[in-house]
Amino acid sequence: MAKKKKNENLPEGMSRRQAKLAARAAERAALDRDPRPYDGLAMEADLVALQEFVPSATAKLTVTGLDEPVTLCTVLPGAVAAVVREDADGGIERLVALQVQAHSHNPGRDLAYAINWVKDAESGQTLESTVADGNQPDLKELIDPAATLDATAHDTFDWWLAEGNTLDPRLKQGIEQANAAVMPSEEIAADVEGTIWWIDPGEKAHVRWVRLENEDKLIAALARIAAAGELNLGEGTKFAGVFRTHGLAVPVFDLPREIAPAEFTTPLEALDKKINRELANDAELTADERKQLDNIKSRQVTIR
Repeated sequence: MAKKKKNENLPEGMSRRQAKLAARAAERAALDRDPRPYDGLAMEADLVALQEFVPSATAKLTVTGLDEPVTLCTVLPGAVAAVVREDADGGIERLVALQVQAHSHNPGRDLAYAINWVKDAESGQTLESTVADGNQPDLKELIDPAATLDATAHDTFDWWLAEGNTLDPRLKQGIEQANAAVMPSEEIAADVEGTIWWIDPGEKAHVRWVRLENEDKLIAALARIAAAGELNLGEGTKFAGVFRTHGLAVPVFDLPREIAPAEFTTPLEALDKKINRELANDAELTADERKQLDNIKSRQVTIR
């Protein structure tokens, strides 16, 4: 007969069976996917855009418990999760990346883990993996849910190097390689729902529009507009499809490269009004609208 283990480190007030059940529940919770990891944050659309679509950008993020802001960025050298380093004035600069090599299927929890780590980390330390371990606070405890994000797009990754520091040969090579591959990008300022980024990967430019409505309702609204022949941003533009990511739908449009991003502000605001009008339309889709809906769904791409 097997003997019971002595001196087990059980949670206070729990039997062995209760402790096992609690551990299994915690494991299941860790495997659950948050349908909208940044839901409830005013910066939700910005976080999704920076995590999935923007090549090189930074933003200052106010974090609870820190006097100085954290630099939130798209990606760091080696796709690590976070870095703490000295700034030009001898102070501490904390950087947290959204595009990382090692992550879980819950980006909101991963971001909370990285931000929580960087609060207490010392200069010279690097966080390789951002996979949340369940001990991190809720993201809304670290970031004011009402706070907004003002991102700055960069044409290079030169900001990887702290100002005044000597350029390490390996880092220099990494920056040169990254700069050679970086795609020009720019946020389009428009009075619309969500966040819009213009990106030029080469043959043609794109607009990627992160919106916050229910995915299925938004796609139905786009189908109505497509059936009316109005799902575009003007001459030479084309609706390309929809990304679905982080519980949101992201309409994508192909654009002529020679037209400046700011020129699309007015067409985007006009299309936003059409979308909002159709979102309020409760009528059944017509046969032509259902055909357009099927067409859009056939061209949608799901990103984690």
